[in-house]
Amino acid sequence: MKISFLGTNGWYDTKTGNTVCTLVETEKYFLVLDAGTGFYKLDKLIGGSKKPVYVFLSHFHFDHIIGLYTLPKFDFPNGLSIFGQTGTKSFLRKVMELPYAKAFKDLPFEIKIGELPRDSKKLPFPVACKELAHVSPCVGFRFKIDGKEMTYCTDTGPCKNFDILAKNVDVLIAECSLKSGQHCDEWLHLSPEWTATAAKRCKAKKLILTHFDAYKYQGLAERKKSQKKAREIFPNTFVAFDDEKIEI
Repeated sequence: MKISFLGTNGWYDTKTGNTVCTLVETEKYFLVLDAGTGFYKLDKLIGGSKKPVYVFLSHFHFDHIIGLYTLPKFDFPNGLSIFGQTGTKSFLRKVMELPYAKAFKDLPFEIKIGELPRDSKKLPFPVACKELAHVSPCVGFRFKIDGKEMTYCTDTGPCKNFDILAKNVDVLIAECSLKSGQHCDEWLHLSPEWTATAAKRCKAKKLILTHFDAYKYQGLAERKKSQKKAREIFPNTFVAFDDEKIEI
C-alpha cells in the first residue's frame, strides 16, 4: 500500500501546500481521499494505469471538493467512482453542472456516485463509514484492503466515532487543523495532542497528520513542532507534506 499526499492544507492553498487530497495505491485499486486542489496532480501518479479509481469525500466544504472541477483534464479508462455520505448524489449533481463546471454527463468517461453506508456492497473491499463531529455533516472512513486496515478522519472535533474507526488500525490518517494547546468549540477541529492521545488510546500502529489549517500553519516548521508535540504522546506519529510518499 503506497500513500501519496497531493494536498495537505486545510481551508486554502499556500506556498506550503494545496488543499487536502490523498492518493492510496493498493494492489488492485486507487483510492482518493477527498478532492481538494491537490486533486489536479492525480494524473501524474496514476499515469495510464487501468486500475479502478475510487474517490471518497468526507464532506462538502470547498477545500475537500473543489478539485473535482479539474476532471475534464483526466482520462479514466474504467470510469470514476465517487462515494460519500447520504446526499452526495444530489449535491454533486447541483455543483458539477453548468454554470459552475462541466457536467458529469459531458465528461469522456463514466462517473458513478454512491452513498455510504447504503451502497457499501457496490465496493469491492470493505469500508466502514461513520459521522464525525463537525459544523456540517462529515464522515470518516475505515478501509480493509491488501491485508491492512486504514482509517481516514478529517474535519472533526473529539467524538466517540473517531475512536470506533481508529481502533487497532495499521495506519490512522487524521486532521491536525489546530496547533498545540488550541481548541475551537464553534468550528470543531483537532490538535496534535488530542489526536496523538486518541491514536495511543485506540492502539493504532501509525498516525499521519494532515489537513493543517492554512492560516494557523504558515510554514513547514510549524508542522514539525506539532509532530514533536504529538510524538511525546504517540511516538509513531508523522506529519504529511505535499508530494510526500509513504509505503505501509
